[in-house]
Amino acid sequence: ARAGRAAGDETLPASFPGGGLPELWRRPVGSGYAGVAVAAGRVYLFHRVEDAERLEALDAATGRTLWTVDAPPSFAPQVGGNRGPLCVPVVAGDRGGTFGAQGMLSAVAAESGELLWRSATHREYGAQEGYFGAGSTPLVIGDRVIVNVGGSRRDAGIVAFALSDGAALWTKTAEPASYAAPVATAAGGRDHVLMLTRYQCLLLDPADGTIRWQFPFGQRGPTVNAATPVRLPDGGLVVTASYGIGSVGATFDERGVQRRWEGIDALATQYCTPILHGDHLYAFDGREDGPPGALVCIDARSGRRVWQIPDVGYGHVIGARERLLALTNDGELILLAADPTRPTMLARTRVLRGGVHAAPALSGGVLFVRDDSSLVALPLGRSGG
Repeated sequence: ARAGRAAGDETLPASFPGGGLPELWRRPVGSGYAGVAVAAGRVYLFHRVEDAERLEALDAATGRTLWTVDAPPSFAPQVGGNRGPLCVPVVAGDRGGTFGAQGMLSAVAAESGELLWRSATHREYGAQEGYFGAGSTPLVIGDRVIVNVGGSRRDAGIVAFALSDGAALWTKTAEPASYAAPVATAAGGRDHVLMLTRYQCLLLDPADGTIRWQFPFGQRGPTVNAATPVRLPDGGLVVTASYGIGSVGATFDERGVQRRWEGIDALATQYCTPILHGDHLYAFDGREDGPPGALVCIDARSGRRVWQIPDVGYGHVIGARERLLALTNDGELILLAADPTRPTMLARTRVLRGGVHAAPALSGGVLFVRDDSSLVALPLGRSGG
């Protein structure tokens, strides 16, 4: 989960049709950088429509609206003109949830949209909105929701809420929030949470918030931690950021962490979460607001850059089996082989006009992509084989 890889039964084609990809459906959307979540035949879209942050459930086959639930925001960004929201909706069993740009945490019934509970976390815990608003998608682990709140009161950098009723269960750290989503991981035979705050990488116990270890990652000034930490199958992790911060590869258990490589030369990506395939990572290197970035392949064990495709742009990468999809900010979709021996670009086509920031989602053989005006469903692969 949160590794940027589609379910194991999803496949991608060997190439794209010559005339471009057909569309299953297309519909208008409001503003925001939140990608969609897909579960049980429903697409969950979180966007700002006029003066409301709206969670909308759509029929995945037709794009038809099934239900909507609104929250009234008053967020205005410090940088740029996008008013959010930024966080992908969360679906856990029969519940869905959102984390709005101004820190409004909401839980709904996934089938009906009935509002179950809501918490104004920024107001409650004194969190700063940051450059772009809240952007760290909460994590549901067991019966709790772990949120990178960044509260300045009551040591509420990280807060755990009860999934059942929204009650606050514990608070930890005085750290400001990052834009990186926390991930669940095992350590010492127990569930733990690996996450980035504004200035730290840490491992904590979701039961009571005990911090097992932490190390500095990030720096003060106009910087962000936005790429999700990557867990490696050998008990390691990789975290990465731009702005001169670079990447760290480390091994860890519940007792501690040990760095094995670090630097900016191999990978320093602004918000693209690297995709792990085998022992290698695939990502956009660079920044959206800088020169055109490169698609790169990194040896996750050593941090060595194996190959690159320069001047591609910037965006997101997702994976399915032996292939990768890279979606650039200007709306180009690139199909690649997950091949560590050489760069293999299989096909490329334009699917949106530009202004693309939301991560794509692949489910049921359909790719869902969005920009600030449209959400498009593209029948791209197949599932179940």
